[in-house]
This record gives sequence, structure tokens and C-alpha cells, in this order.
Amino acid sequence: MRHACALLLALGFTTASCAADAASASDVALRHAKALLDKVPLVDGHNDLPWTIRESKEHPMDVDAYDLRKPNEQQTDLARLKEGRVSVQFWSVFVPGELKQGWARTQLEQIDLARRMIARYPERLVLATRSADIAKARKAGKIASFLGMEGGHVLENSLGALRAYYDLGARYMALTHNVTLDWADAALDQPRNGGLSAFGKNVVREMNRLGMLVDLSHASPDTMRQALDTSEAPVIFSHSSARALVDHPRNVPDDVLARMAANGGVVMVTFVPSFVSTENMHWREGLTARTKSMERGSPAYKVVEAAYIKETGPAPKATLQQVADHIDHVAKTAGVDHVGIAADFDGGATTEGLQDVSTYPALFAELIKRGWKDADLAKLAGGNLIRTLARAEQVAARLQKERPPLLAAAVHK
Repeated sequence: MRHACALLLALGFTTASCAADAASASDVALRHAKALLDKVPLVDGHNDLPWTIRESKEHPMDVDAYDLRKPNEQQTDLARLKEGRVSVQFWSVFVPGELKQGWARTQLEQIDLARRMIARYPERLVLATRSADIAKARKAGKIASFLGMEGGHVLENSLGALRAYYDLGARYMALTHNVTLDWADAALDQPRNGGLSAFGKNVVREMNRLGMLVDLSHASPDTMRQALDTSEAPVIFSHSSARALVDHPRNVPDDVLARMAANGGVVMVTFVPSFVSTENMHWREGLTARTKSMERGSPAYKVVEAAYIKETGPAPKATLQQVADHIDHVAKTAGVDHVGIAADFDGGATTEGLQDVSTYPALFAELIKRGWKDADLAKLAGGNLIRTLARAEQVAARLQKERPPLLAAAVHK
């Protein structure tokens, strides 16, 4: 578009006419994006609404009081999901790794909360556990609602717990959250295992046997690489971006992206500002350095945060265009068959132009203006993740015939 404007100016057109031409092209691209997403399923890999409901100040954990049929001040409701053309949503049943106790109890509560939330809106949401459920839900005009676990700490070193969570509906699990475990190193903590321990590799193997997607978001690079070495099924990154563009520990290095084609999995690009904007990341690193020993949101934290903002200005905004840059990079490095979308709404996604679940068409419009073809946009929207899930189910069907459940135990460190 910049080249088109330069040509118009060279031919004697005004800046105003160039701006009008750009606006017209944007309108055409947005209409194109909406029409495309009306035809193909849009999958989002990570939404933290269940935790938002749990932490509601007015009605904590009350899915009836948190009414998704009404507008709210957060990022997700039924009307905006429809406007965003969302067909499939993985609802994160997140449990903070930083909890000192009660990991399994909190995980069970979050699965219960998410399932009650889905059941609360039978006209729009339906619990999904298989790839085949997606087409059925779409035909019925409903959002196929999967559950995704965020952190293997909730296993409490038990493969029996893993199987129980699968039976309750969980269809992916991030091996770690932000805390290194007895058996897996996290991206934001100190390594203790050199990646995965022997038990950690058995967690991956048992997830393969069950048909639960191995999620490598939040894992250290060595954990990512060893999981790829171990897994017989495609893996996912449920909400990460490209480390070559923003050197954040939560992002995916290029050597790992380059392995995704052989694995068959998908990297689902997130909208979290510090993962997609270097300027935002550095600003947040400065704030973190000043608030290390403080509980986030505490009175002391707020005082320090206010002083930091007064000194440095507010956090630099991340932009829709930067998210598109990450999608372009993942598509180029991993392959267009291995890129997807996972905004992390209600969990930290506050990028300008992508403010809530209604805004996915705007992102697709940007990619259309960059020359993306409809067939590749369909893969990005949901085709890649649906293929990955179906392949994991096929691997599970084979493994269940070949071996029984694993009984390995973790070595506590």
C-alpha cells in the first residue's frame, strides 16, 4: 500500500487522495476477510475467560452472574464472538504455577467452571472433545468449545491425574506454566532438568497415547526440542510468537519453528503485547525489575507502577501489524501449514486494533492486503489446528493398541 501511495503522489495525486485510496482498499480487504471467515472455521487456541470468571470481584466463580449474553468490560461475550466469526475456542482452564498448594484442586475447579460455562449457553456453545465435533458444531451454528490445560504442575507428578483430566475433557496441556517442575523446565524459570527428565518424556508419551495435544508454550527451548524428539504426534504452541522478531523467552526460536514441518504441528501466534513488540517487552522488563518482591496489584505495587509510568510514560502499544509480522515470520520459517492463531484474550492480549474477540477479521484483512491467498488464510484460520488434532487422534488410536497406560513415577527434586 505504501508503494501504491508513492506512485499516486508521483503522478500528481494529493495526499488526501492517497489516504482515501488506502481507506478504500482497507474496506475491501475487511469485507473480503469477513466473507472468508463466514466460509471457513476460525479456531482460537487460547482464551482465559474461565480464570476471569473465577477472579470476578463481584461474583467469583459464578458462571450465572457473569452473563455472556450481555456486554461486559472484558474481552469476551457471545455477541462479540459472533462478530469475530469464532467457530472453535480452546478455553484455557488455567492454574497459576506460582500457587503454593492446591494445584490439583484448583485444576478440577477450573475444569468444572469451564464446563458449567459452556453448558450455560447451549444456543451458542457446545463441549467438544474430538476433531469431528468441529464440523457438527459449525453446522448447528455453535462454537465448538475445547478445554486446554496450562501447566503440568497440576499433575502433581501423577500420570493417573493426567488420564483423569483427559477423561474430564482436557485436550491439550502446556507442559509447564512459568515455574520449572520436577520433570520439565519452564521458559521463565531456572532450568533444573536440561529440558525434560525421563518422567517428563513419559508425560509426553502418555499424552500421545491419550490423544491429548502436547503444548510447548511456556516451555524452555530445551524442553521444546526434547518434546519434539519424543513426541510421536504433532505438537502445538497454544499461544506464542516468534523469538526472531521479539527476543522474549516465551517466544519460539527459529530452529524450533523449522522443525514444525517434520512434526506436523502448529504454532498459534498470540496477541500479547510483550510477545509481539520489543518496545513493550523492554518497558515491562523495567517495571518488573522495580517490583520483583511485590505482589502484582498490591498497594505497594501500584505506587511503584505509578511512579514508573510517570518517569517513562505508559507502556508502548503493540499493534495489529506487529502481530501480522509474527504470523508472516512463522509461516515463512515453519511453513504456512504450521501457523495458527491464539489471541490470549482475557489473559493479557491488549494489542491495538485487536482489542477483543470481535476483531479477528481486521487481522485477516491486514494479511489480505499483504498478499495472502484465501487457501493459506483458511489454513491459518483453523485448517492447520484441525488437521493437527485429527492426526493426534490417529496416533492415539494406534498407540492404544500397542501399549497399556504408563505407570512411571516422577523423581522429586
